[in-house]
Amino acid sequence: MNSSDPFAPLIAAVEQADSAGALFQTTRALATALASQEPNGEGPPQLALACLVRILGFNNPGAAVAAVEGLIASGPSAVAPLLEGLDAQNYGARAWAVRALAGIGDVRGLELLEAALANDVGPSVRRAAAIGLGTLQVDPLAPQERCAVQQRALVALECGAQDGEWVVRYAVATAMERITPRLQELEEGRDRAVKTLQRLADDAQEEAPVVCLRARLALSRLSLP
Repeated sequence: MNSSDPFAPLIAAVEQADSAGALFQTTRALATALASQEPNGEGPPQLALACLVRILGFNNPGAAVAAVEGLIASGPSAVAPLLEGLDAQNYGARAWAVRALAGIGDVRGLELLEAALANDVGPSVRRAAAIGLGTLQVDPLAPQERCAVQQRALVALECGAQDGEWVVRYAVATAMERITPRLQELEEGRDRAVKTLQRLADDAQEEAPVVCLRARLALSRLSLP
């Protein structure tokens, strides 16, 4: 490890942590340092990001939350380490990675967010995936790629609107509100999003009053019936 790297002592402290509490404290210190780093052309150091990604699989919720916060603060630079370091056999690591990717909003996380919303056993993970699908940063993309990403996100959210957990459907209503204004380029996309919101707003079809209220709020904000 490069001794001139200001993050080296923080990474070493994480690697030497000998208790759950120590791991949380050292992870939080590393994440805070990444979050407070002055922007530069090089971006966050890859060794520090890789260290935070490894922590996601350590079965330490406190440290994982701190790591997720640090990864989100690092923005798009954290996406490749997250995807490359993903342990498909470690459910906890994968669930935390979904939360991080949802918070970053980079389209490279689309496939993982789609899979999480459709298949993850944890409602909180499906909820995070739905929110993430509604906040994907598509503006920098070329029109054709932008339409393709929006189509996939819309399809995933339409399916998520059928989820058995109200917290997930609530998140879908929130995500639909966010993506609807961006769907003009997608043929029938806006109409499909509105129909999903209208169904979630209908108390004859949606059993959770809070979901109905959230969908109605979305329709109101969009100036739609």
